[in-house]
Amino acid sequence: MEIISKTETKLIYRDGDVLVKTFDESAFTKAQVLNEALNTARVEETGLKIPKLLNVSKVDGGWAITREFIEGRSMEELFDESPEKEDEYLETFVKLQIEVHSKKSPHLNKIKDKMHAKISASSYEATIRYDLHNRLEGIKPHTKVLHGDFCPSNIIVTPNGEYYIIDWAHATQGNASADAARTYLVFCLEGKKERAEKYLNLFCKMADIPKQLVWQWIPIVACSESVKNKPNERELLDSWVNVFDFQ
Repeated sequence: MEIISKTETKLIYRDGDVLVKTFDESAFTKAQVLNEALNTARVEETGLKIPKLLNVSKVDGGWAITREFIEGRSMEELFDESPEKEDEYLETFVKLQIEVHSKKSPHLNKIKDKMHAKISASSYEATIRYDLHNRLEGIKPHTKVLHGDFCPSNIIVTPNGEYYIIDWAHATQGNASADAARTYLVFCLEGKKERAEKYLNLFCKMADIPKQLVWQWIPIVACSESVKNKPNERELLDSWVNVFDFQ
């Protein structure tokens, strides 16, 4: 057994040609684990290149998801090792995200339903929550597959140059702009503001989506992120949630 990643609530390890992700029962409900597995199965059916789901089982008293192990390195490692190639990597990154958005999976949960629930669960005052609910309701719904956490660490590059997208726990269907807003937010929270701006400009150009549509989602996605209650992120998230004029 080769440990790939370990946190207080999850253990991911390789066992031969499979990868096993085990969940702490005190942090993840059975429904959450099964939903991640179901998301993966549904996205698999779209034909996107992702590791195949193999089974869901109990391991040492906790739930576990087993999938194919994909030999390779994360795109995040490539970014870190070759900063001079950032523009080249970003273009590939955006192409992959646009490919995800080209797919449909009608049984995935809807992004707007998820965001309404997150807004309601946030600690922001009622006036802000009301405004965000209204803004979200006013956005025209779409039915594109959304990854929900599309970042370089969730892309595996194989030795022969194939790209696999992993971690579909947050997959939904809806507006591509919402997915782009989440990616932009992740780069900013990681302190990579310059990369975030490059990414957003490139995404909007390649997807032919006005930047204003992505900015519509920024306060909503920031509010959703605030539910994780990470003190070091709160100031930045507050600054976005409280922006009422983003046209």
